[in-house]
Amino acid sequence: MKIAVIGCTHAGTAAIVNIAKLHPQAQITVYEKNDNISFLSCGIALHVGGVVKDAEQLFYATPDQLKDMGVTTHMRHEVMNVDTDARTLQARNLVTGEEITDTYDKLVVTTGSWPIIPKLEGMDLDNIVLCKNYNHAQTIVEKARDAQRITVIGAGYIGIELVEAFEMSGKQVTLIDTADRILSKYLDRELTDTLEDEFTVKNVKLALNQTVTGFIGEQGRVRKVVTTAGEYEADLVVLCIGFRPNTALLQGQVDMLPNGAILVDEYMRTSKTDVYAAGDSCAVFYNPTQEHAYIPLATNAVRMGTLIARNLMGPKVKYLGTQGTSGIKIYDHNIASTGMTEGAAIAAGKNVKTITIHDTYRPEFMPTAEALTLTVVYEEPTGRILGAQVMSKVDLTQSINTLSVCIQNGMTTDELAFVDFFFQPHYNKPWNFLNQAGLQAL
Repeated sequence: MKIAVIGCTHAGTAAIVNIAKLHPQAQITVYEKNDNISFLSCGIALHVGGVVKDAEQLFYATPDQLKDMGVTTHMRHEVMNVDTDARTLQARNLVTGEEITDTYDKLVVTTGSWPIIPKLEGMDLDNIVLCKNYNHAQTIVEKARDAQRITVIGAGYIGIELVEAFEMSGKQVTLIDTADRILSKYLDRELTDTLEDEFTVKNVKLALNQTVTGFIGEQGRVRKVVTTAGEYEADLVVLCIGFRPNTALLQGQVDMLPNGAILVDEYMRTSKTDVYAAGDSCAVFYNPTQEHAYIPLATNAVRMGTLIARNLMGPKVKYLGTQGTSGIKIYDHNIASTGMTEGAAIAAGKNVKTITIHDTYRPEFMPTAEALTLTVVYEEPTGRILGAQVMSKVDLTQSINTLSVCIQNGMTTDELAFVDFFFQPHYNKPWNFLNQAGLQAL
């Protein structure tokens, strides 16, 4: 059996490794247009900030390791065309220019995503960079050395982490976003207000609720970012606007969302027989809404890639859907979220209520008892939990994993109120703060 895999980052690596283990007789061929695989792009800010000194540590697999498993890996090969009816693909060696044609019995599409690049005046100026892969990471580190004024465009997780890293490196940082607050897709206003105050104290310029309209350069290098509200001087601009699925190869051949995200069933099968897909190239089943959505996350990717291997010979293990659970650490604030924010739920037309807990995570008689903020969003009148967020200077982020399970299993706030959580003064209070949220909802 011939298996062709296109793309080898999170989903691709997970699929390949598990296919090789479960189906050792299979002939696996991988096509990857980059010169590396399995790069943890979520670690770019850690590298930029000097926490991770060597970017080579951000890889968790190599072509040689795949070779040792019997996998044929064509690095620096870009697949130019796929014919899912004929079960063929054409690829070009980006080093030699040679083109090859290959056939397959099963096709695994893990082509990932690519940063959204706006078409603006001045986009061709030097020192306007992307933030996605290993080469981007190296470029950012190199150019940031000589840059004093750095502008980050996009106030999502990647943008926020870069802002922190640049500020801690002594740079003058400006953050621009079209939304009126940072991290608006992940957190409700009370939590983002706290983080914005932190950035303001650190002298980060927050240019929110405005849109970039172009760039002004000098001698071929960017010098100013122009927005709907003004101009900002910059020696380096990092674009973190978001991502779009990289799925042009299958356009018109499989079912997709309007943005190009491939639709897969609960066994990672596309609408075309023997074509599977996973990762950032796909839509995921979003449990809070019970609909497909585009939520590019490494955690989704590795789960979906692993499921492809399990279901390659027939449907065996179902995908449980996702809550879009994620976490971030900004300065000394530990933050995590799952499911829908209140704003997202209202925008989706849902009737919701929100419970917010302000407390200490353990008894005040302990030597320290850091404060916490927990928000739980739930549906009325059913009480079904739709989302949650936590923030504290002590690490309580695992509580959001617990609430992710609650959402996945359709639990209500009534049930949350009386879930069995242990009590020990080192760790919590007799009524765990998750219980407290459920009790308050009662």
